[in-house]
Amino acid sequence: MSTNSPVDPPVRRVDRILAFMALGIAIVSVLCFAAIITSTAMGMQHEDYGVGVWPVIGVFPLFGLPVAFLLILVLLIMTWTRKGKAGRS
Repeated sequence: MSTNSPVDPPVRRVDRILAFMALGIAIVSVLCFAAIITSTAMGMQHEDYGVGVWPVIGVFPLFGLPVAFLLILVLLIMTWTRKGKAGRS
């Protein structure tokens, strides 16, 4: 067996920023989705969602979840390339 232990490269600031951005966007999207479900269960009609802050709450999950997914993919690819470069050297 080898006496060398694999050392993980340090986590960069960009990786942390991407991770927290993805997590934050996903959480806000899920909360907006839950708000829509809850408000529908409480009796809001379709017309009520066209005024106030409801259009933003309705659209945010449509864009937020795919953006969070893409950020996670970018984070994974960056991590794989960083670990691959560290493994070669």
